[in-house]
Amino acid sequence: MLLMHRNKWSQDIHFGKYLSLGGHVEPDEDVLTCARREVNEESGLTASDLTLRGTVMWTGFGHHRINALCFIFRCDVFAGTPHNGNEEGTLEWVPMDKLASRPIWESDRLWLPMVFDTNTKPFYGVMPYDGHEMLSWSFQR
Repeated sequence: MLLMHRNKWSQDIHFGKYLSLGGHVEPDEDVLTCARREVNEESGLTASDLTLRGTVMWTGFGHHRINALCFIFRCDVFAGTPHNGNEEGTLEWVPMDKLASRPIWESDRLWLPMVFDTNTKPFYGVMPYDGHEMLSWSFQR
């Protein structure tokens, strides 16, 4: 799995963590177009086969207690060679069996396996936070 190691800006809420690629939807942009754009901007890769695997609703996250509905895609076919990273961090291919050794949000350990499991139904998760502390996790398929 290609992950961004957020290691360039010490004030980043995600500083030191490994994150999947992603970002914010631009005005007049659908979520699939957004996912393709973000993959390209953050990695230099062109994603040609994206599959929606699920959604996660985060509430009350971070210093500003943000609420965010995230669309989680899986990309199995892409073109190009990834660059080294960007102003947020460096890119690293991390095998799934090595993910446990990387610093990621504990909450990501709950939903990331569903991105790669054999169940073809999307998952729909809710993950309330109190700042940086996850309060609960629930999902359905």
